Parts: sequence; C-alpha cells; structure tokens
Amino acid sequence: MAGHSKWKNIQRRKNAQDAKRGKIFMKHAREIYVAAKNGGGDPELNSALRLAIDKAKTNNMPSDNIERAIQKAVGEQGGTNYEEITYEGYGPGGIAVMVQLLTDNKNRSAAEVRHAFTKNGGNLGENGCVAFMFKRKGLLIIADEQLDEDEVMLHAIDAGAEEVETEEGEFIIYTEPEDFEQVKQVLEEYNYMFTTSEITMIPETTTAPGDEDKENMLKLIDMLEDYDDVQEVFHNMEFEE
Repeated sequence: MAGHSKWKNIQRRKNAQDAKRGKIFMKHAREIYVAAKNGGGDPELNSALRLAIDKAKTNNMPSDNIERAIQKAVGEQGGTNYEEITYEGYGPGGIAVMVQLLTDNKNRSAAEVRHAFTKNGGNLGENGCVAFMFKRKGLLIIADEQLDEDEVMLHAIDAGAEEVETEEGEFIIYTEPEDFEQVKQVLEEYNYMFTTSEITMIPETTTAPGDEDKENMLKLIDMLEDYDDVQEVFHNMEFEE
C-alpha cells in the first residue's frame, strides 16, 4: 500500500467532512438507524451498531443525536427501508472512485451519482471495475504529540495491528477488519484516545493527476459528498505533500 499517500487521501476526506458537520451528523444518524434496525438497538450485541456509534463519536456527534437515531429505529414497525449500494467508476485522469450509499430511492441515487461523474469528466463503470484496487481495513488514529512513538507502536503491534505509521503528530494504525475491535479495545485499555475509528477502504496504488484533472476530481468528490444518500467516497488520487 502507498504509505504517505493513502493517509493523505483519508485526511483530505476528514477535513472536508469537518466543513460539513451538520450533513455529516445526518449521515451518521442514517448509518446508526440502519444498523439498529437490522441488528437491534444494543451495541453490545450488535457489532455494526457499535462501529457506527464509534465512528459518529469520533466526529463529535452528540450522544442525544445518537440515541434518537437508535430509538427511532427500534421504535418503528415499518419505518424507512434503506438499501446499501456501492457505485464504482473513474474520475478525471482515470482516478478510481468508489461511492457507498444508503438510499431509500435507488433511481434517484443512481441519477445523482451519474450526473456528478458526467459533469466532472468521469464515468460510472460496472461493479468490480475498481474494487480490486482497494483493500478493506480497520483504521485507528491517535493524535497526541506527547506520546512515545516506540511505545505506541509496540502496544499497537502487540494488540494485533497490521501496520503503524506516524504523520505530523498522529499515529495511523491499520488492522485487518476482523482484528479491528480487538486492537481498539486493547489500545483503549492503555487510555489512548482516537480521532478516527472506522473500517474503511484503502487504495493499494495511487494515481497522480495533472492540475486540471485534480481540480475536476476535487469538484467530483465535493459534489458526491454533498448528496444526502452518499455515505462515503473513496478514491486513489495522490495528494502532494
């Protein structure tokens, strides 16, 4: 995997989300709602709900909002039925893009995603056309410049982490998806606090576009992330240091 660039991709996405916090809370609420509706409202018995709550908390979503989403899910007999969909395609300059959605209207979502790609010089592809370029990984980030680097790395590796990087005062810890909760729990016992806690998609290789393609790609990402149904946008564009 491309070390520095893969974190830059994630970092850029996090920064963009911070600028749209209200919309991000709504997306988290939808993810929590779906997890609770499908697996029950107890996070101790529902790993998908537990992961969705942890992810929301790292974006500082208020506990009241989280609880409302859970209660709405477990209290509704019918309720809204959301479908999980992933679209794949290529952005400008051949950049691989995956778009994950939770939607109650597949036709609307398909039209919106296709419009965003077309408007910004990209095109949708068939399922599987870019998925092989990404790996599903657990991601934990600790931001604390005062921590001892060797100690954090030792704790993470002993807990079962696959890889640990350091970047500008942050420790970026990668795990296999099945080891994610164990690694997180062990590190919490050492009182580490996470600024990111999620299972995500990491590009195995990155593409460095020209200036025009990069500008159009950023517009594509922003346009996709602005759609209510879109939960995540993953890509393999390389960002300069």
